[in-house]
Amino acid sequence: MIFENILRARPDPLDVLKTTAFVVEHARAVKIHGDAIERAADALAEKQVTPPAWNYEYHFHDGTPRTVNYLFLLDALNFCFWGQPRWQIEYQGKTLDGYWALAAALKRAVEQKPEIADAEFLASISPQQLQEILQGRGEIPLFAERWRNVRELGVTLRNLWEGEAARLVECANHDAARLAQMIAENFSSFNDIAVYEREVRFFKRAQILVTDLWGAFRGQDWGEFENINALTAFADYKLPQILRAWGVLRYSPALARKVDRKIQLAAGSAEEIEIRAATLWAVEFLRQALAARGRDLWSTQVDWILWEASQAKFAGIKPYHRVRTIYY
Repeated sequence: MIFENILRARPDPLDVLKTTAFVVEHARAVKIHGDAIERAADALAEKQVTPPAWNYEYHFHDGTPRTVNYLFLLDALNFCFWGQPRWQIEYQGKTLDGYWALAAALKRAVEQKPEIADAEFLASISPQQLQEILQGRGEIPLFAERWRNVRELGVTLRNLWEGEAARLVECANHDAARLAQMIAENFSSFNDIAVYEREVRFFKRAQILVTDLWGAFRGQDWGEFENINALTAFADYKLPQILRAWGVLRYSPALARKVDRKIQLAAGSAEEIEIRAATLWAVEFLRQALAARGRDLWSTQVDWILWEASQAKFAGIKPYHRVRTIYY
């Protein structure tokens, strides 16, 4: 019943919540605990935690369509950074890894050679050229898949959108959900759909690209959307880690052993889908609990708060689940 209450109260134009609700209701390996949600909401409300601002230090931004192409490129590559040794880069005297290393590596490349963000270049980029852009210590995981994503991005932008992602964005007419749907429809690497007896929609990277546009342009120009609050959280591997640490998510003994021993889960497996679906709904319940405490936030803003919290190192936190996938 609580699923129906939330679905009636907030828009779900991408059917992400509707399709993942079925998973949560039938999940065997992952459960959401309401008492822990209430405790987490109390703590976040008391500390007045706010969503982080857009980071311009590590992201390229010149206020032109080139920035839009950069953001599409960034999120075409924004997935699966875990592994040892960690892929790292040196940027302005700092050692970065994971997402921040990717953002800064692309910023550095575009500032040095602006044509790197052009669709024509991306459509024909060689593995060697992509390696040069991502040069650092260690090897970024799933390199071949990343290269294919970049080529697909370039070819599609060149053939359908005159080389400019900004044109695709403009066709969405300031509709955040419509843009996420268009991104998933136009680029197979963003079409994040699973099967759990029936179709389950996540659209993690398509939705995060829309919110990245909103953040980078501060809700103006190509970041102006009338319904950004219709988007859901982004089902990745860091959010369930922090939610599990807080007791919001609880795994079955068998799944807990796999995750804690860092045994990879199969992409598209029931266990993986249950973790991702439960993560989305835990954020929805937490958003609702925060609203009851006077903190009216979007699901994406709650996501950002949790992601920031997941970056901190603290004693007792257990590993995140490991899946080799292009979707997060």
